[in-house]
Amino acid sequence: MTVPKFALYETAETALAKSRAEVVVIGTLQGEKTAALAPGTEAVDAAFDGKLARLLSTLGASGKTEEIVKLPTLGKLTADVVYAVGLGKAAEDGTVPAEQVRRASGAVGRALAGTARALFLPSYVDLHAAVEGVALGAYKFTEYKSEPGDAPVSAVDFVQPADGTSRAHKATLKAAAAIAESVLIARDLINTPPNDLFPASFAERAKKLAEANDLEYEVLDEKALKRKGFGGILGVGGGSSRPPRLVRVSYKGPKAAKKVALVGKGITFDSGGISIKPAANMDNMTSDMSGAAAVLASVVLAAKLKYPLEVTANIPLAENLPSGTSYRPGDVLSMYGGKTVEVLNTDAEGRLVLADAMVRAAEDDPDYLIETSTLTGAQVVALGNRTAGIMGSDEFRDRVAAIAQATGEGGWAMPLPEELRGDLDSRLADLANVTGHRWGGMLAAGIFLREFVAEGLPWAHIDVAGPAYNTGGPWGYTSKGGTGIPVRTIAAVMADIAENG
Repeated sequence: MTVPKFALYETAETALAKSRAEVVVIGTLQGEKTAALAPGTEAVDAAFDGKLARLLSTLGASGKTEEIVKLPTLGKLTADVVYAVGLGKAAEDGTVPAEQVRRASGAVGRALAGTARALFLPSYVDLHAAVEGVALGAYKFTEYKSEPGDAPVSAVDFVQPADGTSRAHKATLKAAAAIAESVLIARDLINTPPNDLFPASFAERAKKLAEANDLEYEVLDEKALKRKGFGGILGVGGGSSRPPRLVRVSYKGPKAAKKVALVGKGITFDSGGISIKPAANMDNMTSDMSGAAAVLASVVLAAKLKYPLEVTANIPLAENLPSGTSYRPGDVLSMYGGKTVEVLNTDAEGRLVLADAMVRAAEDDPDYLIETSTLTGAQVVALGNRTAGIMGSDEFRDRVAAIAQATGEGGWAMPLPEELRGDLDSRLADLANVTGHRWGGMLAAGIFLREFVAEGLPWAHIDVAGPAYNTGGPWGYTSKGGTGIPVRTIAAVMADIAENG
């Protein structure tokens, strides 16, 4: 993971005079026919004798979101070239939505590969969104490339108006950079292939992150899991030669008033087990630990930003593989906490490891529980590849969904219909791990998880089966492969809890 070095200038005039940037990035707004210059570009326009908009129009600039038009400076600036990036249409009140700035900044971050330093003026519109967008858009995972190509941009200078709030601008830059870095921690974990990232090696990476950020760390190996009765994790992980783990990483902030439990699904590879998946696209199941990566990155972020909270990430880790020691359809598992589950499909494994971890998380008596997982293909069928399904206790579910939408990661509140609970009844155990039909599969999985939530505990389940992993080309600030969703949502929820309880 390489994060550009960020600096901050108070005015564009100062930045243009002092920055050693090779590229100056400006923003354009989508107009009726041609692009208009976004706020913060006045000094650059002056260098072009007030003709910048006309020149960009000649080059075909429209201002639509993520469009990039390049203009040589011909000595009018010390930089060699101007990148004009489209921010899209302004709202009726003249403001530009943060997500448009973030997406445009991501597109530029990617386009700046191979650049040593850039001066970034769209931050004048929204500094936080610009920093996040550039850092996330610039991301490249090249650890396994013998020829990695152009390196991400090394340094970016951002500009903010000189309005007497320089301290606030510096705090914004620090927070946005920390959030972006945590997303990249998650992306690196997700993109690491499963021969190198398995339960024990994930646990070691978590330990290094914990030690680097002064966090408490605990790991239960297969012997401890058996001794304590974590039947779900052991059942799912029993088919692999690389045994399962349960990792807990904890942060206690200054004057912590609330406790937040995080739980993330950590299936480091999912073949489906005995209920094996089709071969086509099975390689994408290297991403089935995206929830684990997200909650680990989130507790690290809580420490970096010193949230006044207690935050514990509970991370169940297992490989779901077929072998002579795999769990079988028809098995009954004794879960942590005492409930029993009849296994009807070994490819519905995530809910089994999560159930164990959620019961353990509740033993810490948290005020809120947030769980995230690449749980169901039904999420993709219902909501597509970019919109997470958010379930849980009604009030907290709606709160998390609203925050997810505000961050730009997106998410939609979904119900947990009571009539589906009966479809999880088992003839042998307390409940089955799947229903006997394919209707409402995302919701049925949420209902299953609800059985393992402590009474009265506000909780949210974020199903990111689609959004966590981008199998297509990059767009905006979203790279190919692991996306790091929903780290920014969890960060915003933690900040909201810290501020509002």
